[in-house]
Amino acid sequence: MENVSDITLYKNLQKLLTKANIYSVFQPIISLKDASILGYEVLIRDISNLMSPQELINSAIKYDKIIQLESLFIKKALENSSKNEIKEKLFINISPLFLHKKELFNELVINFSKENSIGLGDIILEVTEQENIYSDDIFKQNIEYYKYKHYKIAIDDLGSEHSSLNRISVIKPEFIKLDMHLIRNIHKDEIKQAIVKSMCQLANSIGSYIIAEGIESEHELQKLIDLDVHYGQGYYLQKPAEKLFPLKDEIYKKIINFNIINSNRPSYTISTLSTPSKTITSNILVSKVDEEFKKNTKLLSMCLVDNDIVKGTVTRNSFYTKLGSMYGYSLYSFKPISSIMNKTFLSVDCDMSIEKVIHLAMSRPNDSLYDHVTILKDSKYFGTVTIKNLLEKTIEIEINNARHLNPLTGLPGNLLIEQNLECLINSNAPYSILYFDIDNFKAYNDVYGFENGDRIIYGLSEIICNNIPKDSFIGHIGGDDFIAIISSYYVESICEDIISSFDSNITMWYSQHDINNQYIIATNRHGFKEKFSLASISIAVVTNKHNIFSSIFDLAKETSEIKKKCKQIPRSSYLIL
Repeated sequence: MENVSDITLYKNLQKLLTKANIYSVFQPIISLKDASILGYEVLIRDISNLMSPQELINSAIKYDKIIQLESLFIKKALENSSKNEIKEKLFINISPLFLHKKELFNELVINFSKENSIGLGDIILEVTEQENIYSDDIFKQNIEYYKYKHYKIAIDDLGSEHSSLNRISVIKPEFIKLDMHLIRNIHKDEIKQAIVKSMCQLANSIGSYIIAEGIESEHELQKLIDLDVHYGQGYYLQKPAEKLFPLKDEIYKKIINFNIINSNRPSYTISTLSTPSKTITSNILVSKVDEEFKKNTKLLSMCLVDNDIVKGTVTRNSFYTKLGSMYGYSLYSFKPISSIMNKTFLSVDCDMSIEKVIHLAMSRPNDSLYDHVTILKDSKYFGTVTIKNLLEKTIEIEINNARHLNPLTGLPGNLLIEQNLECLINSNAPYSILYFDIDNFKAYNDVYGFENGDRIIYGLSEIICNNIPKDSFIGHIGGDDFIAIISSYYVESICEDIISSFDSNITMWYSQHDINNQYIIATNRHGFKEKFSLASISIAVVTNKHNIFSSIFDLAKETSEIKKKCKQIPRSSYLIL
């Protein structure tokens, strides 16, 4: 027997469905690379506020009204999308049950698509985790049907208690959405970080994109950018709303600047390697492609391009593997090449760094490991890069980088330091630049010799590396001078830890006699013997909190002044400008 609350719940649901008392809101899905808007997730709301979205869905399932509710929701979502003139991708939540109602879904969507000039490929079906009343085979057939119709698929809430990795192998989604419980406080949780990093690697290897849901703080955002997550959404970025609003400047700048700060080494973009290669349209016959491969024996692959959009690729190996099977040629020769093209190829933006591209390329399955990489510009065909060229350039970059590393400490030298400073000055990101210098180092070198001097220099480099945040840049200017770039103004504790560590280790580098005296005797610059205190460390800190530097020259000028003041303090110390 139903209780009073159940009866009330049922009545509220019936009233809502009868009067169509729901409305839709939109939450943007933001690129964590360039802060552009990929699309909007459409969310359901009860006009009367009697039920939360989850209560609404749960009651619809309980009273077998989920198809009716989803039909109403999709209709309202599309109407509101039309009013807002949305041209970006539209993420619509859909249950496995409604997924089976193909005719009903098409009836709702196709007219909207035509009237609003939105391709079906821009409609993303977020498959929600509810009990699948159909067999896995039927569920898979439903997914394949929608993919055939050019819809794209997203797995929702991966990492929740319901979701499983098995769904990825069944669905082969274009987008994988990570549940907010996996994102919450990720900057404090190394296990969560490891899981998300693995998910990004998995997504890259199968041609999918990761979307982090429920981002609620700056720290979470920065850590997700550090982990190379593709996209994000959440209240911190923008709350759901009935109307569309541009991304706040503050959020835009944070995403851009976090990406700039993460670039510890100069990036060589893949566009420098891209070359225009042979392209064909997707409707060309397989027999014609056969002629092309036979005519040009050096041709290893081709891109299928329709109106500048890459639809797929075909490689010589995969092409003749299909045609070489029994009846292969007679079966395929008069079919369009699209019938046997590779739809899951690696494509990257022309501005992506070569380092990232080689990582993505080498993460692919063995059967496609050496396929070319397709390069896009503004989502349109730009060219291709062979794995041979990619590997050769990577080796060249590594050799060049090694050439610019200090041979004693292995840290970046002046060229890489200068490039990072230029990049930093041109950004609006918060930063602190720490300059390290050993006091009385020349006197120590004169008494103990260069070999022992190198021991102190190497010791200081290790102390700096052990105390500076991992996502910071550390460089070796030369001799006993070092630099660190930190994406924060709060560096007092870092300076204090480095000073404490250096001072506690100083006795390792002096004789017991000199330690007892707390000085050494060496020749000063005028040629006279003089007492010099044991080595200490000076840290001059320059930030952009209250200063704007237009060039490295201006930065060096200010730094020189604060270094002089710091050197006048007769012990290990730091000063912040």
